[in-house]
Amino acid sequence: MTEAVSYEQDGGVVTLTLNDPETRNALSPAIIDALIAYVDRINADLGVGCVILTGAGKAFCSGGNVKKIGERTAGLPAPADIRLGYGHGVQRLPAALYNLEAPLIAAVNGAAVGVGCDLAAMCDIRLAGTSARFAESFLRVGLVSGDGGAWFLPRAVGLSKAYEMTFTGDFVDAAQALATGLVSRVVDDERLLAEAMELARRIASQPRHALRLSKRLIRDSQRMDLAASLEMASSMQALAQHTSDHREAMAAIAEKRSPRYEGH
Repeated sequence: MTEAVSYEQDGGVVTLTLNDPETRNALSPAIIDALIAYVDRINADLGVGCVILTGAGKAFCSGGNVKKIGERTAGLPAPADIRLGYGHGVQRLPAALYNLEAPLIAAVNGAAVGVGCDLAAMCDIRLAGTSARFAESFLRVGLVSGDGGAWFLPRAVGLSKAYEMTFTGDFVDAAQALATGLVSRVVDDERLLAEAMELARRIASQPRHALRLSKRLIRDSQRMDLAASLEMASSMQALAQHTSDHREAMAAIAEKRSPRYEGH
C-alpha cells in the first residue's frame, strides 16, 4: 500500500512528500495522520536539523477533496458534531506543525490551493517553483478556512494581502507570491528540490539545540511583549551555553577550523 506521506532522511535533512498525485495531493485523513506522526518522530530525534515538505507529481496540495465535500453536503452532521470533527480532525495539523521543533521548508511545486495554501503558510520558509500557484479559495465553495489559515496567512503576507486573497479567491502566481512575501525564493521547477535541499543542509549544519531553541524563540516572541521575550531569550541562552555544541563552536573559532557538532 502506498504511503500517504513518504519520509526520507538524508543526513540531518528529512523530506516529507505528500504522496497522492492522483488527487493532486488533496488533504486527506491519512495525510493528516501521517504528518502528525512524523512531527512527533522528528521532535524526538535531535538528529533531524531541518525538514522539507513537498508534493508528489505536479501539485503541492490541491486543498480538500472537492468530490468528497460535495457528497458530504447531502447529509451533513449536526453543527456541534462538525465543530468537534474539525477539532479532532484537520485542526490537529496546524497545531502539530506549529509545534514542530526543527525548521520546516515548504518546496511548493504547482498548485497550493485552499488548505494547500494554508499548509504552505504553516511552514517556516517557503520556496516556490515557477509553476507554483496559490489561492485562498474557500469562498469559492461557500466556506471559511477551518484549518488555521486565518491565523497563519496574515502572518505570512500581511493583513491587507490576506484579506485580498481571502475575499477574491484569486490565484497568486510565483512572482506575485515573492513580491508579497508569501515565498522567499522562486526557482526553476527542475531545481526546486535541489535548492530546498541545499538550504536545508545549511540549516541542518547548525548546532541542533540552539537551532531548535532559536525557532521557538522567534515563534513565541510574536505573541509576547518585549519583556517576556527577553526573559525567554535569557533562559534559552543559559541552556545553550551549557551545550557541548557551544563549546565546540568557540573552539572551532579559536582554532580556525570548521565545527564538528555532536548535538549535545
